[in-house]
This record gives sequence, C-alpha cells and structure tokens, in this order.
Amino acid sequence: MEVTIATENTNAPVREADGPRINKEIRAKEVRLINYNGENLGVVSTQEALRIAQEVGLDLIEISPQVNPPVCKVLDYGKYKYELQKKKNEAKKNQKVVSIKELKLRPMIEAHDYEVKLKQAKKFLSQGDKVKFTMRYKGREMSANDMGKEILNKLIEDLDGLCKVDAAPKTEGKQMFMIVSPHIVSS
Repeated sequence: MEVTIATENTNAPVREADGPRINKEIRAKEVRLINYNGENLGVVSTQEALRIAQEVGLDLIEISPQVNPPVCKVLDYGKYKYELQKKKNEAKKNQKVVSIKELKLRPMIEAHDYEVKLKQAKKFLSQGDKVKFTMRYKGREMSANDMGKEILNKLIEDLDGLCKVDAAPKTEGKQMFMIVSPHIVSS
C-alpha cells in the first residue's frame, strides 16, 4: 500500500526565515497593494490581494510590515530576492576598508632610517590607510623618553598637510604610540 501526500503547490517559493512574508504567510487583514507595474491600488483585503497576485501568476510580498496597513507588492519572489542580493553586493563593493599600517621606531633612529619610515608613512597615507607609529624603548632608553616624543613630533611636522593626528603620542609600558589618518581634502 502506497501513501501519497498531496501538496498545494510544489512550485511555490520557499521563504527564508529572515526574509519578507509572502503569499499566505501575510497575517494582516488589509494591505496597501502595489501591483507589478508599480501602480498603487490602495487598501484592499489580503484575500483580494492574493487573488490579484495569483491571476497574474506572481507572488504577494510584504515589503513594509511595520506600517499600518502593511505595504505589499505583486512580484516574482525569486526575482525580488535576486534584486535585493544585487543591491547588497553593490553596496559592499562601494565600501572602503580602512586598514591601520604600523611603523616601528626606536629613539636612537638614524637620519636615513627616519627618512625611510617617513617615505613609507607618506605612501600609506596616500593610499588612504591610517598609520600607527610605535616607539619602542629598551633598557635605559625609558629614562630618555623625551627623545622618542621629539621624533614623533618631528614626524607630525614632516607629514603636515598629509595627515591629521587621531591619537597624540601616548606612553604605554615600554612603548609610545601615535596614530595618524589621511587628511581628506574636499573638492
């Protein structure tokens, strides 16, 4: 003996848990209906809206559930999900990720080494990245922490116009650090 289970519509779209309610999942008695052409049909009963959607072979999708009555649109659910994903990907593509590049220094840095670090900092700032300067002290150098602060202040002077100071030179334990970000010039 075979048992078959009758289903209403095997081609019906399956809604994601966090997605909008569709078709018979809509709980409101009345909805503000927008048809597939984008025309506002006004406030109609949910049953009437479902009937209109089924006549054209599309789905009834709850677009704005928080308003009273909720706004529903007659659309193809698969196409609607695709458009939302496309918008999400486009927003993600236009996003600028700012990273922090770290440059480590010593208080007894030589002139050439200082110039190399300065050149690297200018390159990072021109690429739109923040730069964290870390001054590391060893042994007795801690007693001469004014030298490290002078070097960090000299860096600020040399980078004048290219950056703004986010975090002024600050001592933490055996190191001093400072963070600068690119100076954004409005066009």
